[in-house]
Amino acid sequence: MKRIGIQERRARLAVRHHLGAAAAADPVEAVRGVAALHSTDPASVFLSVRARAAGATPDTIERALYDDRSLVRMLGMRRTMFVVPVELAPVIQAGCTQAIAVTQRKRYSQLLEAAAVGDGAFLKEVEDATAVALAGLGEATGAQLSAAEPRLRTQIEMAPGKSYGGKQNITTWVLFMLAADGRIVRGRPRGTWASSQWTWSPVETWFPAGLPELPAEAARAELVRAWLAAFGPGTVADLRWWTGWTASHVKRALADVDAVEVDLDGGTGVVLPGDDEPTPEPEPWVALLPALDPTPMGWSERSWYLGPHSAPLFDRSGNIGPTVWSDGRIVGGWAQRADGEIAYRLLEDVGAEKEAAVASMAGDLAQWIGPVRVTPRFRTPLERDLAS
Repeated sequence: MKRIGIQERRARLAVRHHLGAAAAADPVEAVRGVAALHSTDPASVFLSVRARAAGATPDTIERALYDDRSLVRMLGMRRTMFVVPVELAPVIQAGCTQAIAVTQRKRYSQLLEAAAVGDGAFLKEVEDATAVALAGLGEATGAQLSAAEPRLRTQIEMAPGKSYGGKQNITTWVLFMLAADGRIVRGRPRGTWASSQWTWSPVETWFPAGLPELPAEAARAELVRAWLAAFGPGTVADLRWWTGWTASHVKRALADVDAVEVDLDGGTGVVLPGDDEPTPEPEPWVALLPALDPTPMGWSERSWYLGPHSAPLFDRSGNIGPTVWSDGRIVGGWAQRADGEIAYRLLEDVGAEKEAAVASMAGDLAQWIGPVRVTPRFRTPLERDLAS
């Protein structure tokens, strides 16, 4: 096996993820470089693109998302929200989302039956009626759809007798199922680019003929190909974690793309065929990446770029906060304060020149964000400390 060491992996990370001097030409190229952007926290999408695409602004990112529709927001790997290039959406739908939809439909149907409100057939009727209402409106919020289809306001008692229980409308369930089945899409939110108050559109707004259907096995192979192109080399464990698949699904997909084993300093990794040649060493660089950025969340084994900094930068569920990077490794964290200032803390000595570059970048980021306030959905110890 060929050896791919840590320095090579860090060089690949910079070049393929469009960090430092390897900036992407536009938001779509930036997203393709990392396969998919985490979108659980809407602001992360904008900040992740801003870190990678030369001259990107909130307006140009919104244009790609909602006007050009070259990017689309969807549920995907590990039941997580992502923003992906439109050509990858059918792959993720067939390789990940369809299986999630089956499981979630069963759960919702059981909850409806337990509450003596309805069953799976009732849920499907409300979904179909909601889809018809949305087609007539063209674009709508959940509240607007509830006015058009009153059954969306059907209430379910959740966790009866528990302190955290209470009544819940089925609006969210129905919209989740319609999106997971590839029938509707989250569109431009109400409010700023950091908002998650989505409007919804029929899927035909992005895909005029509907979301293309693919065989699940072929889709899994294509998704592995995209991951290896962006994150390879990685381990089988990395790939299982990122996709959320079973071991057998990962093994079959790796075989389908003819993945090649490489030596990761004593461990075994995989790359695409022919993708084991050295990467030219990139110029020195620094970057401020947001919470849940796809680069630090791309692998499950992170020691080669994270070092000893896990405790202050991750929450207890494994979600990473905002990070400071230098030449392919994490060296600190940052946060936005209430007055808009970007505060940062370096967790190791990077030298005066690099620290000056980080300080300059923090000032530029504060200006770019402007009046918007960014608080990560999953807060981490260092981020909380810096933001206070």
